[in-house]
Amino acid sequence: MNQYQKLIDNLTKLNLHNMAASIANYRQQVNDSQISFSEALLELTDKEIAYQQQESLKRRIKRARFPIIKQLNEFNYQFQPSINQQQIAEFATMSFLDNQENIIFIGSPGVGKTHLSIGLGIEACRQGVRTLFINCHELILRLKAAQEKQHLERVMRRYERYDLLIIDELGYLPITADEAKLLFQLINGRYERKSTIITTNVPLSSWGTVLQSTATAEAILDRLVYHSHVIKIKGKSYRLASVNS
Repeated sequence: MNQYQKLIDNLTKLNLHNMAASIANYRQQVNDSQISFSEALLELTDKEIAYQQQESLKRRIKRARFPIIKQLNEFNYQFQPSINQQQIAEFATMSFLDNQENIIFIGSPGVGKTHLSIGLGIEACRQGVRTLFINCHELILRLKAAQEKQHLERVMRRYERYDLLIIDELGYLPITADEAKLLFQLINGRYERKSTIITTNVPLSSWGTVLQSTATAEAILDRLVYHSHVIKIKGKSYRLASVNS
């Protein structure tokens, strides 16, 4: 094995695969005196850093389990004028995480609640924030299964550790009083420690009905709303508009 082959082998062992793939081109440029060795090395390492950062972002987005990729810059604010674009832009800085604040998006189906929550989740991943997106019904099923297997405390701790937990579609499917208590335990465990985003089609005043327990609903809201931004979206459904167009 010659020195050049050994160099490629070393880069591969160091997991510098992008650098290994690009080095032949820079080697030729250096040999032809088109670029200095230092310039070539700087460009190679810059590209490798950018590549690794992009791969790291992809892994964080995959672990966050978004059902679909939606970017904030794709959101049509003209269609939903009730939404303050500047406020969403401020959320995208993740400043609300510093104060363990929550965000609640309220509105009818199809108005963009999930799009905004996913968009913020993607921005969180981009900034290195440990994020998880989960449908409310799926979350409750997982908590119930953990309770039945006597693993509830361990599973609760796992969900409590996420810096940003996004719970989508609260209220779309029935929630029993016992299930509501599980949801309360999770919200209580994250209270003033981590931030949560919730999307719902149910006004806060009706959560007692949805959760089949006024007391539990009040306890959840007490912990959610204390440090919370409540965003009420009053616009039309994107999906219905596309069907009718």
